[in-house]
Amino acid sequence: MLATTGRFFADKFRKVLPDSFIFAILLTFIAAIMAWGFVDAKPFGIVQAWYKGFWILLGFAMQMVLILVTGYAIAISPPAEKFLDWLATKIKSPIAVYGLVTLLGCTFSLISWGWIVLTAVLGRELARRVKKVDYRLLAACVYTSFLPWHGGLSGSIPLVLNTPNNFLIKTKVLSETIPTTITLLSPMNIIIALSLLIVLPALMMMMKPSDEHVVEYNDMVDEEHKAMKPLTVAEEAESLRLAEPNLSDTLNNSIIIMVIICLGGLWFLGHHFYTKGFDVNLNIMNFLFITIGMICHKTPFRYVVAMKRSCSNVSGIVLQFPFYAGIMGIMIHTGLGNAIALWIAGTASVATFPLISFLIGGFVNIFVPSGGGEWAVVGSTIVQAATTLGANMSPDQLTSFIARCSMAVGYGDSWTNMIQPFWTLAFFPIIAAGTKMQARDIMGYTFVSLIVSFFVFAICITWMPM
Repeated sequence: MLATTGRFFADKFRKVLPDSFIFAILLTFIAAIMAWGFVDAKPFGIVQAWYKGFWILLGFAMQMVLILVTGYAIAISPPAEKFLDWLATKIKSPIAVYGLVTLLGCTFSLISWGWIVLTAVLGRELARRVKKVDYRLLAACVYTSFLPWHGGLSGSIPLVLNTPNNFLIKTKVLSETIPTTITLLSPMNIIIALSLLIVLPALMMMMKPSDEHVVEYNDMVDEEHKAMKPLTVAEEAESLRLAEPNLSDTLNNSIIIMVIICLGGLWFLGHHFYTKGFDVNLNIMNFLFITIGMICHKTPFRYVVAMKRSCSNVSGIVLQFPFYAGIMGIMIHTGLGNAIALWIAGTASVATFPLISFLIGGFVNIFVPSGGGEWAVVGSTIVQAATTLGANMSPDQLTSFIARCSMAVGYGDSWTNMIQPFWTLAFFPIIAAGTKMQARDIMGYTFVSLIVSFFVFAICITWMPM
């Protein structure tokens, strides 16, 4: 039943969903029309707001490029290849691949959203080694495993709420921080995370297509890529040596140089985690990936070759991030985001507002697919509405209610990623490299994930204790 349902939606989405860049442009048009119609923004004012936002994600875009290329460089290293070869001897059936990739991906997402790169690496390599794995469903498993991220250690909203002097405190919307013990470690969040860890792998396994409908990795490899037998990283590095011994090749291929720089990196990382605990952010992750990658490739020049290969598939991020930042600019600088949140929350009650906050988060995420960016757009409105609705509560009850509604926005942000192809940019450079894979090939399956996960989120947000 679910296999048929997944295939049905996959076929429909494949026919109607345009390329993710076209999707970004269409959303820009919709945001502009809504700003003109809902908040009476002037046409040139909308264009100015669009341009003002256009460049605000450049730093984040560079972090994303680095996390992709450094993660991929690890994936093509000899130790990673050996591990994946070993794993493929243990995981021999397609249904086990779907379940394992989704389960590990959900676990990775709870640690850090950036670890979707590792999930993509695992999925790609298992699909290459295990027969009868449908590559489109496998890629959907990777994206589906992204669903729990906002309830994990890298969740933007709970981390902002726990940050001293955050923008809500500066604007006096909040009087003090809300600790992660009330958000990330709440019974509600833990139950949601555990539920998704059980439900999502089971769901993806149940969508396994019959053998006649399977499209394997080799079926999706483009002809040009299939015709080539690429050198390994080590072989390419060796092929670039000069014929006679020389100083430059000695330095390029020096293990000693790599050992010294890697020891410096490990020293810093050890000190960081020892003094700050499991404090994982994008900069630390990138530094960790660079250090591990250099260790795995052994010599400077091999790592240079690996990074060169890794950088060949990041065009989507470079092109699309400014356009989504422009949409964020329209939402923020015209007041559209705040107006949408106020309109949706207008008829709320204490009982219904957490679920309404979830729907607000899901809706705004379509236009601003960034947890931190979305919270900047609607955070003040959500907290102010929660404070007004909870005026008769005790201080502890009110803090708990604000935390519930804030986390609901985060879950909504994660939820509609399943129909918003923006975050495919975070793993498609790995999963789709050398293939004809497009975002529209997987969104039908992830639409089923969206429908099923709604019930998990809605039930827990409404009735689970904080």
